Amino acid sequence: MLDLLALHSSTPNATWITLIYSLVLSAVLSGLVAWTYEQTFRGLSFSRNFVQAMILSSLVVATVMQAIGDNVARGLGMMGALAIVRFRTNIKDPKDLIFFFAALASGLACGVFAWTTAIAGTVVFCLVAFILWRVDTGAHLAFDGLLRFSLENEKTSGPELEKMLRANLRHFALISLREVHGGKSLDHSYQVKLRSNRRSSDLLRDLNTLPGIAGLHFMMQEATTEL
Repeated sequence: MLDLLALHSSTPNATWITLIYSLVLSAVLSGLVAWTYEQTFRGLSFSRNFVQAMILSSLVVATVMQAIGDNVARGLGMMGALAIVRFRTNIKDPKDLIFFFAALASGLACGVFAWTTAIAGTVVFCLVAFILWRVDTGAHLAFDGLLRFSLENEKTSGPELEKMLRANLRHFALISLREVHGGKSLDHSYQVKLRSNRRSSDLLRDLNTLPGIAGLHFMMQEATTEL
């Protein structure tokens, strides 16, 4: 039985079975990365094309690395050819970029026949991604959403507003304050983190009891990130 993991990447003339094995393994490993991305995804605008692109890009990278091999001239020619291509896709979430890079890395490792490295790196990456998703690292510092409203510009409005915000929120940060209606009202914008026993509906209900409040609007943080 052929032990494919024992083959060396320095083989000058790769056989058909090693080439096909590299491409199949690249598709499997990038598929594992894509599946992990689906399971740990948090947000609003999930893109099916992005997931498929991760798998296909891994195959492309593996093919390119097999074509180049140890030939420096091929590598320079490939760099010149790829320089013509301009990728203008805007990836807003850094985590999406890392997953895409992980899929490319698995394809690159398979393309140079470093199969043990490809398998170990992909498995560990997916495992750590699941752990971070389950532990929800950094969630205690993240804001829950954006709060906007207009309030009459009165001296008594400020203390009442701050008292109500402190009763409902763990922490909050004023990000915008401007005059409207000729200075009669102030338009407030806050980034807010709700207390564990409070919901956004509770916050809105309490704020509605303030005299002179208008245009009360709460937007979740995931929406403000992707808009």
